[in-house]
Amino acid sequence: MNKQNNWNNVKYKSLLDYFNIIRANIVIVSVIFLVLFSISLVYAVVAKNKFTAQTILKISQPEGNILDATSFLPEMGDRGADRFIANEIETMTNITIRKQVAQVMVDSFKNLSETDNIALFIKKKKLFSEENDTLRSENEIAGMLFSIVSINQKKGLDFIEISAKSPSPYEASLIVNSYAKVYRRFNLLDNRKQVTRVKEFLEEEKNKKYQELLSAENDYKLYQLRGGAVQLDEQARTLIETMTNLESRVNETSIELAIVEGTLKQYKAELKSKDQSLSKHLETKAAEPYLISLQNQIAELETQKDMASFAGKKNSQKSDLIQQYDNKIASLKAKLKESTDAYQSSILSASPEEIKILTQQIFEQEVRYNSLLASNKALKINLATYEKRFDALPERSIDLARLERQRMGNEKIYLLLEEKYQEALVNEQSIDGNVLILNYAEMPQIPSEPNRIQIVFIGLVLGLVAGAGYAIVKDSFDDSVKSPEDIEDLNIKLLGWIPIIEELDENGNHIEFIVSENNNVISSDSYKSLRTMINNMDQNGLGKTILITSSAQSEGKSITSLNLAGSFALTGKKTVIIDCDLRKPRIHSILNKNRVPGFTDYFSGRVPFDEIIQSGNLKNLKFISAGSIPRNPTEILDSKGMTSFIEKLKNEFDIVIIDSPPLFALADAVILSKLVDQTLLVARADVTDTKILQKSISLLNNIEKPSFSGVVLNGFNLRKNYGSYYYKYAYSYSYADNKKVKSEK
Repeated sequence: MNKQNNWNNVKYKSLLDYFNIIRANIVIVSVIFLVLFSISLVYAVVAKNKFTAQTILKISQPEGNILDATSFLPEMGDRGADRFIANEIETMTNITIRKQVAQVMVDSFKNLSETDNIALFIKKKKLFSEENDTLRSENEIAGMLFSIVSINQKKGLDFIEISAKSPSPYEASLIVNSYAKVYRRFNLLDNRKQVTRVKEFLEEEKNKKYQELLSAENDYKLYQLRGGAVQLDEQARTLIETMTNLESRVNETSIELAIVEGTLKQYKAELKSKDQSLSKHLETKAAEPYLISLQNQIAELETQKDMASFAGKKNSQKSDLIQQYDNKIASLKAKLKESTDAYQSSILSASPEEIKILTQQIFEQEVRYNSLLASNKALKINLATYEKRFDALPERSIDLARLERQRMGNEKIYLLLEEKYQEALVNEQSIDGNVLILNYAEMPQIPSEPNRIQIVFIGLVLGLVAGAGYAIVKDSFDDSVKSPEDIEDLNIKLLGWIPIIEELDENGNHIEFIVSENNNVISSDSYKSLRTMINNMDQNGLGKTILITSSAQSEGKSITSLNLAGSFALTGKKTVIIDCDLRKPRIHSILNKNRVPGFTDYFSGRVPFDEIIQSGNLKNLKFISAGSIPRNPTEILDSKGMTSFIEKLKNEFDIVIIDSPPLFALADAVILSKLVDQTLLVARADVTDTKILQKSISLLNNIEKPSFSGVVLNGFNLRKNYGSYYYKYAYSYSYADNKKVKSEK
């Protein structure tokens, strides 16, 4: 319930309120604004130019995989393409790429005769040091590239923008171009890695077979030289040629098996790192009995086809026979493809996109491996049959036949390896990668940073916002009373407000007794308005004694007491003001009067009543000072003599104004409040805390006969809170009104 009431009492500020808050703190707001704006100006002047270079790469998704033509890629859609580009960007930011870029840049910088074109990657020599500027290490440059280079995808496109900033336009363009070249080379090598591995394997095997061929040819020649020229008969030659062809086919399938096996190992290792269970499942699927049976049948037919091609039949008969084998093989391969497609669909139906491509490749390689293995076994069986016939040759011819067979076999396998090696070379060079550099970065001519106008504008805005923010935050934490509205919002009766007295005397000091010195100013009229409010409250004319107090020191109660008394005197009423602040009396110094004798001296019997009555510098205004400072001021004020003294004054004067000590300092003000008709509590703008003000009012209302009438707001800055327009209006109106009064008099 209390919480709800608190919310209901919240005052929401309008734009005008915030404007007044800023205006009230205009000095500190101006200082903050000038500091931040000056900093922005200085930075805009001294900031170094930075140049931005950029290049655009077009990234295409890899082709050549059978999945590219299936329904798989359409399912990926834009999300799949964006993910592919995101993976490429992550690869580009990897430390491996950055180190390669750093190495390229170091090599480029070493070719420069001067270091003027290097700004970021050069270590400047220390002051007064004899050492020259030195280039940073590759590791340092690689680390800096992470924050210097920006890599982003063009929204919705397969384009990547690489940009870099540097105080040197040459360095900026070099960074970007080096990055683009290194990544394109990396991408090209990555796309070619499978073909390159095959090429290197074939090159190694080709070199081995070449040495074996040279050795076999030497052995054949040596045998002929030692044993004389031995001629093989037609049967032996046909047998050797057939066996050589079979061996060539066995070697060919063995080489292809080795290539496929290496590829499989690579794919399986990659899949195992992502999904080990799927890797084992693929092996089981590829070894299905039905698939193995089809592969064995194909291998057997291909072997028979090879044997038919080796036979010495007429061309027409051989061609017809080979065509029959081709038809049978094509039929079996169609069945095999149908079965493998069905298995692939089941495997790939629920797999993530990346794994789908990988599993497809593994499955294809598994099927091909099993087919090659079946063909290799069938060829070896047939070769073993011919081996027995070979061993049955005459002893005189068998040694030469063996050497001839070895030479011819090495020659065929060497020629086969050479052919496949050349094919691998062509395949490697035909793979261009999927990165296209659309444009190389040129040296920028105009700096991209700093935007000096923007910096100044930001400083201007930031200065205004920071200054205004400080004022608003300060105001939100400030619980002091600032304006008449603040008092009214606390449901406290406001009797009037007194502006700051701005008028000065001949010595340059503020005039405190303003109603006696200058009767045509706003502050003087404010005291008259206060007098009018008090008179309206006391329509029966019974409120002759008025106590003026405050919550704490320096809130203006003494000045308020004196000027209020003076304003009553100006109306012709006999008025007396008593300084009852027996610890720090001040009214006598404002009026330039003697403190002694005063009413404490009258109480002690040292002086008669007439001697303590002094002139108050205005007609009808009298003044009674505090007198000698007693040891027990509270006891004096709480005595019957004080009550009688006030009653005596009420009989002698029309208005009695009493200036008392602050409430929270002593009990004097509470005691005097019981003896008077009205008590006025003075609060000072921007000084008096609202909680203390409420506590003071509570003290005054909790006495036996409360006399509290309301609050007077003192020291209110009209110009700061309401603006110069209101100030000028109030001043001109007051001045004109007083002028009119004087002329009438």
